[in-house]
Amino acid sequence: MPYTPPPDLAAMSLAELAQAVAERRLPPIDKWTPAQSGDSLMRIAADGAWFHDGGPITRPAMVRAFSALLVRDADGAHYLRTPVENLALVVEDAAFIATDMQVRHDEAGRTVLAFRLNTDDLVLAGPEHRLRTAGSADVPAFYLGVRYGTEARLNRSTYGQLIDYALTVSAPDALGVESAGEHFALVPPT
Repeated sequence: MPYTPPPDLAAMSLAELAQAVAERRLPPIDKWTPAQSGDSLMRIAADGAWFHDGGPITRPAMVRAFSALLVRDADGAHYLRTPVENLALVVEDAAFIATDMQVRHDEAGRTVLAFRLNTDDLVLAGPEHRLRTAGSADVPAFYLGVRYGTEARLNRSTYGQLIDYALTVSAPDALGVESAGEHFALVPPT
């Protein structure tokens, strides 16, 4: 059965976004305690491209399947976790790339920022999916928590969407946004 990506992010209501997030059936990797470890011979490049043994993985369905098994430990190492093994892989920057952002409002009027990832996953920023800023004022980098310690780096256009929105809701000297009741500063640490 071929993979059918979710509809265009801009066309989805907050309820549809929440339903799509809930319907993404992920394996219970947080409950697995594999006894073996190894090397997956895989790499995720800074641009989000996946490689195995030096060659690109070109099938989006394979990338999506592998991405469901990703975890990052407290030391920043990434693994593909199965019930039997933790397989190390190299991640040059972030495991995912955020490729689009939309602003929605819930029934209480709170803002919710919705992001689409390069794997077609949808992530709603908030307490469990935090935005963080890195880099410098001259070259900032923005990241979104995804799951199991992994993050998505916002690509240039998504970063632009976020900053354009932030400029409409905050002062330039205190640049920030709110999503699902959480405030996120958008000024890189000094």
